[in-house]
Amino acid sequence: MADATTPSTSKKKTTRKTAGKSSAAPQTAPAANATTNSDHRAEAKSRFNSALEEAKAGAAALKAEAADRAVAYRDQAKGRSEDWVEEAKTYGRQAKGKSKELATEGKTKASEALSSLSRMVSENATAIDEKFGAQYGEYARKASRSLQDASIRLDQKSVDDLSEDAREMVRKSPGLAVGLAAVAGFMLARMFRGSRD
Repeated sequence: MADATTPSTSKKKTTRKTAGKSSAAPQTAPAANATTNSDHRAEAKSRFNSALEEAKAGAAALKAEAADRAVAYRDQAKGRSEDWVEEAKTYGRQAKGKSKELATEGKTKASEALSSLSRMVSENATAIDEKFGAQYGEYARKASRSLQDASIRLDQKSVDDLSEDAREMVRKSPGLAVGLAAVAGFMLARMFRGSRD
């Protein structure tokens, strides 16, 4: 019987030892899991922080690039606007020169027209004497001399002098200037209307 009891005792001891071992194993596993979880959290936090830093660096780089492009576009626009201003000034100078040329040409034609009218009136003064009397012939001669004097004065003055004289006349008598402009407009309208018909 001693033999029978020994093995059962040894079995009990073995089961107790195994039970003791199995109960000890679960106690060490949570500690290992806690360490592993802690390591994973630290790694995740580290990765998140590095991703955050990369995002911040990317945003700063984009901001710097946007600022550089804005400066480049502003400089480019400023350069173009300066070019456009210079072109406008050039066109303005050309237009001013061209208008001065046209005004000078118009002044010359007006002077020639006055001179021609003066000659025509002077040539017809003798015919006026014969048909209407010497008094009317003298009026024609005075008118011819006045036209000739106006033609000479027009030739002697520059376009700038004439425009200054016109401005002075408008300042001194604006009503007369408006009346002359209205008459001139009416005459031009009649001339153009007559040429269309």
